[in-house]
Amino acid sequence: MKTRVVTLLLLRRGDEVLLAMKKRGFGAGRWNGVGGKLEPGETIEQAMVRECQEEIGVTPTQYHKVAEHDFQELFDGEPMHMLVHAFVASAWQGEPVETEEMAPRWFKVAELPYDTMWADDPHWLPQVLAGKRLRTTFVMNPDETVKDFTIMEVDKL
Repeated sequence: MKTRVVTLLLLRRGDEVLLAMKKRGFGAGRWNGVGGKLEPGETIEQAMVRECQEEIGVTPTQYHKVAEHDFQELFDGEPMHMLVHAFVASAWQGEPVETEEMAPRWFKVAELPYDTMWADDPHWLPQVLAGKRLRTTFVMNPDETVKDFTIMEVDKL
């Protein structure tokens, strides 16, 4: 089974979270954090910073890892594990800007647009935004709905 390692970053200021509308490619038409796959030789944190710079023009300067997700799904018809390393940044340089790939927008934590986000987000994101650190497994259906999941709170990632 193929494994793909990717990053996910959410910017947080007070009671708001920055999400970005994906404009093309995988996840197009959904609100999500910023992130993507590692390039050869990159660490997870280097990839997270680079993706944030490329997708919304911001350089995270203070961040911490909040979750490790193992998604078991079909990708291009093949079984795959997608390992997602999720972070929350509390400080950054620059202001978020729209790019060819993403259109960023601030949302109140209590008003996140879960109906236009990934189906797994309501299961884990509120816990992360409440300060928990998680290790999760999501088994996804071919239509991108959640078939099964486990969520464990952990002290350290």
